[in-house]
Amino acid sequence: MLTANILNLFDKSIYYGTIHLDHGRILRIDRLGPERPEEPYILPGFIDAHVHIESSLLTPAQFARLAVVHGTIATVSDPHEIGNVLGVPGVEYMLADGQRTPFKFCFGAPSCVPATTFETAGAVISVKDVRYLLGLRDIGYLAEMMNFPGVLNEDPDVMMKIAYAKAFSKPVDGHAPGLRGNDAQRYIDAGIETDHECTTYDEGLDKARRGMNILIREGSAAKNFDALIPLIDEFPQLVMFCSDDKHPDTLAEGHINQLVVRAITAGYNRWNVLRAACINPILHYRLNVGLLREGDPADYIVVADLTSFRVLETIINGNIVAQHGQSLLPDLRSEYVNQFACSPKEPADFWVPAHRPYGQLRVIEAIDGQLITNELHLDGTVRNGAYVADPSRDLLKIAVVNRYTDAPVSVGFIKNFGLKHGAIASSVGHDSHNITAVGCDDDSLCHAVNAVIMARGGLSAVDVVSQDSTVLHIKKLLPLPVAGLMTDVDGYDVAAQYAELDHFVKHTLGSTLGAPFMTLSFMALLVIPSLKLSDKGLFDGQQFKFTPLTLAK
Repeated sequence: MLTANILNLFDKSIYYGTIHLDHGRILRIDRLGPERPEEPYILPGFIDAHVHIESSLLTPAQFARLAVVHGTIATVSDPHEIGNVLGVPGVEYMLADGQRTPFKFCFGAPSCVPATTFETAGAVISVKDVRYLLGLRDIGYLAEMMNFPGVLNEDPDVMMKIAYAKAFSKPVDGHAPGLRGNDAQRYIDAGIETDHECTTYDEGLDKARRGMNILIREGSAAKNFDALIPLIDEFPQLVMFCSDDKHPDTLAEGHINQLVVRAITAGYNRWNVLRAACINPILHYRLNVGLLREGDPADYIVVADLTSFRVLETIINGNIVAQHGQSLLPDLRSEYVNQFACSPKEPADFWVPAHRPYGQLRVIEAIDGQLITNELHLDGTVRNGAYVADPSRDLLKIAVVNRYTDAPVSVGFIKNFGLKHGAIASSVGHDSHNITAVGCDDDSLCHAVNAVIMARGGLSAVDVVSQDSTVLHIKKLLPLPVAGLMTDVDGYDVAAQYAELDHFVKHTLGSTLGAPFMTLSFMALLVIPSLKLSDKGLFDGQQFKFTPLTLAK
């Protein structure tokens, strides 16, 4: 039994009352009188409407421990990342690990594994596999259909996956950055119901007017809150909040609760904001999550006030899982599953020959806070017959190393990482999760990549120092032994390790990005324009084809 101010998000009322529980469900709610502002408030818990748990670098059991502290009780989770590494067994791994905690994970069936044919992934999830997954009770939806050209061109495999989702009465998530007008309508008419890739108000408005659910994304790298938040009062029934990809340091600081506070502080309607954070995901995905109604599962949060939304308690199925900033979920170890089969590299593997006459380079321009990139045409720096990184111009090398087999290293050039020396590397590289690295010289690139290879997955940073006429490489590593994507170490310890690594990259190596490792992880994401690099070569996301590193002179 709990007595406090109770928010009814359906009739938009607040009253002082008592909630009576019975075996994890709400038996009865007694209305005792008007709101008492000096007392705490009870409301439904927060839902992250689209997240890749793997991007937190934590197993589901560890992710849950951090999320409940911020009032999050459930996520709509796309296991696409581990699916690209391990296929169906990877998805089953996420289901099994998530079931070890009372946190309510809704996992989807990955629709695009591999994401494209222009990269090397570790597995394939076929149409038959998608049908199998959709038939599982614990799979709640068809995960983001990134192959929007396949939808528009009515690719048979793509259309069959969507048809299976409809046959199982399960929602279909979208992924269509920049799609507008008639093409957006055709995408929606095919059965796609959500999009979390809108980056401008006009794009979100166009899709919302056509009935599509718009997920306002604010993750560690992609931040679209400011552009899209006006939609929340214009289309309150269609808007949800999501993080998509969130690293452990920022997850330790806050989650959907931060977006709620931010939106209400900015003057948006409180009831519309809470509807987006609490109700819309549950209704759309038909989650088995309570909404403070008699007979519902006893899932709710207790907050100090309706301004700061400071979470005092998080309750799932009638049990307190977080209290006063402390997680009460157990610190669980998990099984290690992985696929890593490449050998250590040599500095010569990162060499890029230059031939006269020197044409300009196609250079990836990373954009802080976005997944999209620009294509720049810049003169290269040539030394000893090779194009080299030039930190003085912030013109660095980027490399993608196939982690599933030994193959030639794919090398290009990139701006806006801001490294002054050294290199960083990561086995988290959407979507195929090969090793992606950015560095100021070939030796540092090689050392950073090899640190990841020897650990069979992780994030690494390498600095170069001279001591007694000897060049030394100082390495820092955060191991990710689960599929090269996650660790089962205590989430708060991982958050601290990641924060230390992030600080080193920014303050020692000089990166100017807000989240350098998160940005790095998207530089091989070919389905997001404009210019990206896969393990097979430089890729034009606008034309959807490979493109040469140099322009014709």
